[in-house]
Amino acid sequence: MDWTPLILSAKLAIWTMLLIPILASPMASLLAFGRFKGKSLLDAVVTLPMVMPPTVLGFALLVVMGPRGYLGGFWEDFTGNRLVFSFAGILMASLVFNLPFAVQPLRASLEKLDPRLLESAAVLGLSPLSTFFRIVLPNCMGGLAAASILVFAHSLGEFGVILMVGGSIPGQTQVASVAIFEAVEALRFDDAFRMSAALIPVCFAVLLIINKINARRA
Repeated sequence: MDWTPLILSAKLAIWTMLLIPILASPMASLLAFGRFKGKSLLDAVVTLPMVMPPTVLGFALLVVMGPRGYLGGFWEDFTGNRLVFSFAGILMASLVFNLPFAVQPLRASLEKLDPRLLESAAVLGLSPLSTFFRIVLPNCMGGLAAASILVFAHSLGEFGVILMVGGSIPGQTQVASVAIFEAVEALRFDDAFRMSAALIPVCFAVLLIINKINARRA
């Protein structure tokens, strides 16, 4: 059996886990503490990938990231390579798809933060950016860790979005979920079973880690 799809899935999950805090932390902070018009609309837009059918989201990303799309055209002009049907493409799709799964728990963690800490930071004259990095972020590392680990596990099982944006190119975009689907279609049940059996313990271990983090935060 070819283990390349599992390795590619792990690579995608690790990169998504490492990059998602950069996107999720400012967004969660804005939704937790911000007071502005259109906040509900922004919240709905951020959460939309969580409830949208993955194939619909994947098709929308395919249009945007395709050669004629704004993002895809810019990427091709900048790098000389197409964004769709590449690892960079499925990584961007994974970040979009997983953003609400990181923002929601991180936002909940931020909203539990003692407001007196923020008030003290304001009295001391700290800027919003300094307050975020020196007060907010250190006090929410548990929530950030739990969100990142959850995103790692969620990335391992992505299917619809990845298939639409990346297709099934061996060694480049054929992740484990796509390979399992193709193995079942080809009646190669032994290969599908082995890849599935390799993913289950990893996901179970991730859940145990998240539960321990949440228990320490309680």
